[in-house]
Amino acid sequence: MATDVIDRLGLKVVDCDTHVVEAYDLWTSRVPSKYGDKVPHVERDANGVEWWMSSGKLLSPAAGIAIAGWKEPPPKFPAQLDMVDPRIWQPEGRLEIMDAYGIHSAVLYPNVAGFGAGRYTDFGDMELARMLLQAYNDWLAEFGRIAPGRYIPVMAVPFWDIDLSLAEMARCADMGHKGMVFSQAPQDFGAPTLSDPHWDRLWAAAQEMGLSVNFHIGSGDVTMQQILDPGCGLHANYASFPMTFFLGNAKTIATLIGGGICHRFPDLKFVSVESGISWIPFALQALDWMWKECGVVKEHPEYELLPSEYFRRQIYGCFWFEHGATLDASIDYLGADNILYETDFPHPTSMSPGPVSSALVPRDFITTNLGHLPDDVLRKILQDNATKLYHLD
Repeated sequence: MATDVIDRLGLKVVDCDTHVVEAYDLWTSRVPSKYGDKVPHVERDANGVEWWMSSGKLLSPAAGIAIAGWKEPPPKFPAQLDMVDPRIWQPEGRLEIMDAYGIHSAVLYPNVAGFGAGRYTDFGDMELARMLLQAYNDWLAEFGRIAPGRYIPVMAVPFWDIDLSLAEMARCADMGHKGMVFSQAPQDFGAPTLSDPHWDRLWAAAQEMGLSVNFHIGSGDVTMQQILDPGCGLHANYASFPMTFFLGNAKTIATLIGGGICHRFPDLKFVSVESGISWIPFALQALDWMWKECGVVKEHPEYELLPSEYFRRQIYGCFWFEHGATLDASIDYLGADNILYETDFPHPTSMSPGPVSSALVPRDFITTNLGHLPDDVLRKILQDNATKLYHLD
């Protein structure tokens, strides 16, 4: 039997993409009652399914993201939270799962309000949106304080107002948040595109504070999740559309580089979250080729680096299931300094073994599928890169 890599190297593995299961009273306990049922809350329908609701509108299934180890494959999901292992959603119990998985620290991403905070703009009342967002950030900071150094909160920002965003960034940084989540496509929510100089004050503030900007897949408009003819089947469709989300982060990387954001803010770090890394070598080679062939250097003589060089200086990619020759070739091309490991716990298709999942416990996955990599590479991608990026002790 192979020697356990984590124990052999004494690693404190940082899981760079996990998701909290928002407490049912997260918003109702923190937002004034005058807003009534506009405030996100959980209701159980006639079929016994619990839903996050606002003003009679369905937001998401309340237990639909607590699916680690669930008995049915996605898109099937547990109807109620009390049907799943309570350790999934209880902060103290979750540490037990992390220990079993071989995970020391977990970066915490949201669910209900969207992966880039876009859903807060749906409420119509922007003062309520601000309070809801701040309530989430407060709750997440409290979650993190249960296990300092093990839970790593990353804030949402009220991107619809730059001044509010700057104030919230400072407030959350003081509370212990280590980065921020941001939408890949803010234009989907009525804001300027990522490449618009409108955002320069926000990028400058993040750079000064040392806050990474984290772009989770699916942080734009995700209403088009049915990409196959319905006759193709529920599970075939669910297996197909996430891959398009993974590759969607190529557009984000191209925007950050082509829009001059990396050039103007050379110390600002960006993370492509839950997107994998094996496509990145092709994307960077394509960008380098197009950069040279399309006259970018003549148009922007101030851009002193090629796209692949900007990437290596400032952008990170996360992987979870990739292994074998494809992953090895990607590491060879990119180098180890821009790669992070994740599990996506407790989402569908996360690194969470169960009755219908072929996933290995992360500890075993690392030993079996990554153990052949050089020790210095393993140390970087499993621990050191994230420790530096998120300013961990």
